[in-house]
Amino acid sequence: MRYYYSADQIREAEAPLLASLPEGALMRRAAYGLATVVVGELSRRSGVVAGRSVCAIVGSGDNGGDALWALTFLRRRGVSVNAVLLNPDRAHRAGLTAFRKAGGRVVSAVPNDTDLVVDGVVGISGTGPLRPGAAEIAEQITAQGLPVIAVDIPSGVDVHTGAVDGPAFRADVTVTFGAYKPVHVLGDCGDVRLIDIGLDLPVSEIRELDADDVAVAWPVPGPADDKYTQGVTGVLAGSSTYPGAAILCTGAAVAATSGMVRYAGTAAAEVVSHWPEAIATQTEEAAGRVQAWVIGPGYGTGERGARTLRRVLSSELPVLVDADALTILAEHADLADLVAARKAATILTPHAGEFARLAGTPPGLDRIGAARSLAARLNSTVLLKGNVTVIAQPDGTAYVNRAHGSWAATAGSGDVLAGVIGALLAAGIPADKAAAMGAYVHARAASAAAADPGPSEAPISASRLLGHLRWAVAEIR
Repeated sequence: MRYYYSADQIREAEAPLLASLPEGALMRRAAYGLATVVVGELSRRSGVVAGRSVCAIVGSGDNGGDALWALTFLRRRGVSVNAVLLNPDRAHRAGLTAFRKAGGRVVSAVPNDTDLVVDGVVGISGTGPLRPGAAEIAEQITAQGLPVIAVDIPSGVDVHTGAVDGPAFRADVTVTFGAYKPVHVLGDCGDVRLIDIGLDLPVSEIRELDADDVAVAWPVPGPADDKYTQGVTGVLAGSSTYPGAAILCTGAAVAATSGMVRYAGTAAAEVVSHWPEAIATQTEEAAGRVQAWVIGPGYGTGERGARTLRRVLSSELPVLVDADALTILAEHADLADLVAARKAATILTPHAGEFARLAGTPPGLDRIGAARSLAARLNSTVLLKGNVTVIAQPDGTAYVNRAHGSWAATAGSGDVLAGVIGALLAAGIPADKAAAMGAYVHARAASAAAADPGPSEAPISASRLLGHLRWAVAEIR
């Protein structure tokens, strides 16, 4: 599990450590870790460290101090070090003194022979766009294609949202200290390296599953299990216009767990022709007992769909509401009230457009905050789709999941995701974890589909993604 912390949480954790250590010791600890990463990157790129040239762009905060101390340590390894001081009068005094004493040079521009740039302009307290001087340097470095290692965050990228408003440093590597921040999952930070500086931090509200978390929690049959005890997933999807949605959603539920899938809808014949293990009927009343419902993919937005959604939401079963069912929900205030009053788990899985219809406003730049707000308002788990998927709970806790690519941005991909999460819900996985686990495996399957058969990645279809679900689960476990 990876946890993400706000700037205020980091500062609060640093306070007792700063009070217990000699002045400047914590900064030098962080800077030594930064210098170690720079050494590794120089060695990886050129095979040698001594004789290479590193230039830091130094702001007036502690990040500038980190950069100056790191250059001091690099100078002891035989690296030629230079620093551009954006505000010389406010440069970190002790760091600048050590830098100059070690033989570092203060320069007015990045030298032509520079091998690597250290971005020490703005730290986690910075807000707003870069100032003109820093912005000009950032654009020049990007144009020259120089590799950049950012200190804590790439300057110009918002620490809370990962958004960029104007010029920004494009980091190949970001070195952060003590803990990860939201920017490291939401923004473009390159390869993020964490340096442990001894912070004592509580469990954060923002977290990200890793493969081990998913492997441990993924439902597998035990000696006493049968098809009923492992969870029966009900799927209400597809129509005469969109039978493919029913096939994809049902197929994903079949592939995700070892229980049973009951399909109810007008695409029953098509579903059975693809998935003979599924039990198919025309209506949910005839489907039989299920442990969770998935409703919406390709279902239509007419009165029939609204009546079915109302019946399903009135039950005491977990429900995943997707696609057309989200449109219905946005158009019927009484259904939204019904969702908010439910005691059973409800998962809403909107993309940005569906979110805007549900919430009355687009998610904007603060996607975690927006998802949290809607989750609290509707008393539901909200999965906001995107390259970084956000899964928010009414109590403010949230999972994030990185897709590590955009291959899943294809028609029908959401139908597959809905089926996977619905099957996990039916197996008894809590709503937020089911959504996070489903998003994780879905992204892994998309990457696997894009890489198969090689030799390089290529665009995929939703059916190709579905075909790699079982491989993704097996590979994770």
